[in-house]
Amino acid sequence: MHRIPITLPFSRQELALIAITVVWGATFLIIHAALHHSGPLFFVGLRFVTAGLMMALVFRRTLGGLTLRELMAGVLVGISIVGGYGLQTWGLQTISISQSAFITALYVPIVPLLQWAVLRRPPHLMSWLGIGCAFAGLILLAGPQAGALSLSIGELATLGSAVAIAAEIILIGRFAGSVDSRRVTVVQLLVGGVLSLLLVPAAGEQVPVFSWVLTGSVLGLGAASAVIQLTMNWAQKSVSPTRATVIYAGEPVWGGVFGRLAGDRLPAMALLGAALIVAGVIISELRPSSWRRRP
Repeated sequence: MHRIPITLPFSRQELALIAITVVWGATFLIIHAALHHSGPLFFVGLRFVTAGLMMALVFRRTLGGLTLRELMAGVLVGISIVGGYGLQTWGLQTISISQSAFITALYVPIVPLLQWAVLRRPPHLMSWLGIGCAFAGLILLAGPQAGALSLSIGELATLGSAVAIAAEIILIGRFAGSVDSRRVTVVQLLVGGVLSLLLVPAAGEQVPVFSWVLTGSVLGLGAASAVIQLTMNWAQKSVSPTRATVIYAGEPVWGGVFGRLAGDRLPAMALLGAALIVAGVIISELRPSSWRRRP
């Protein structure tokens, strides 16, 4: 009797990316709770320093082989982490978990725009369609006034975080194939955390009093951040940016689910806007010409 081999629709790397989108979505809820006990930059700094120290302990035997290229890659990604997670956390002080999750997802259609501006690679037609769809969704999600896009400070900060996260994705894709994922992960986490803490005085934040909620959030999100960054660096060695980006489209959906559990109740037009953003994320990465070439 012959056994019929079972072929999974996803590789191990793709399944890992799917898993971290669930974890990523849950972090919005934890951050929202932690911000009652800490300023955004101080919290982001503690989160990523903790994550970096965890990874340094786990991979301490490999750190001796750190190269100049890996150090440069880690520093650049670490700087983008400060912008991405710092602005996102700051925005969560004034907007809902669901709004933050869906606006953050705009990093996907922003990626081709950044590639056009920096690398002179014009976006594909589907990218333009996805950008238009996502922008329409942003208008509905933000709540337009008199037909114009009216973003609050928190929404603008979160939109800025999407730009920084898009830069992070481009940088990871640029270096993933030529560096050691473990060493780069340690460097980028520590750089992101230390830079955030150095910016605390400039932002006028105060060091918060001790809180078990804050401590638990830092430890939990530190471990989650370490796993997320390491998984992205590892998986994107073999998963194409297009495939990875479509998988990441599930992250705001999970963020919306956890936001709903936390009590978010978006109006119907905002829900439509959220759906348009997710649709725009997926459309921007579709390439119909590649479908016709497949047997």
